[in-house]
Amino acid sequence: MLEGIRILIIGASHLATPGYLITGLHDQLQAKGAQVHSIGVCGVTPSAWVSETQGLCGSAERKGKSPPRLSILRAAHTTPVRTLIAQDQPQWVIVVMGDTLAGYKEGNFSRQWAWTEVQQLTSQLEQSQTRCIWVGPPWGNDGGALQKSNQRVKQVSDFLAEHVAPCRYINSLTMSRPGQWATADGQHFYDDGYRAWSTAITREVLQIVNSR
Repeated sequence: MLEGIRILIIGASHLATPGYLITGLHDQLQAKGAQVHSIGVCGVTPSAWVSETQGLCGSAERKGKSPPRLSILRAAHTTPVRTLIAQDQPQWVIVVMGDTLAGYKEGNFSRQWAWTEVQQLTSQLEQSQTRCIWVGPPWGNDGGALQKSNQRVKQVSDFLAEHVAPCRYINSLTMSRPGQWATADGQHFYDDGYRAWSTAITREVLQIVNSR
């Protein structure tokens, strides 16, 4: 169980819409006893959580049992993670991030750029001495409006597994088969997919937190 443990969850679009992880993952962690604060800002990369950064396509924030508070377009922005940690004093930070690093529409995956992005955030978490978990990207559907591909998402997941220390890594690719969870655009699931992903993430978080 997670009784009384304070958890901050930050990420991009997978957390930015009701019915996504800001519903399922948030609710499931709370049901295990955690105190949860979730924030998703659509389209951002990890470095956006180092300084205030405007989102591209809306955001959502949720504290405790309150419903998500939504912001659209220019009103959507990140809050630096160091500020959030100072405010919430979480015992764990969960980062849900991977698809925005993949560059699905680009010819190649830029490891150097991705490394710089990841290091900016992990260094902030390390300096804060806050324990952290990084949830990698799940399988989607090849193609679609966002041009997600199985090959690229595997590449990104493998990269993150090697470079998110001191955070513990959760490999979402082990939670389903490619294409098992249907998507609307190749990347974002319908509600049943997000419920299944939330359940699998919660199971992994329980194992990590209770092993320390």
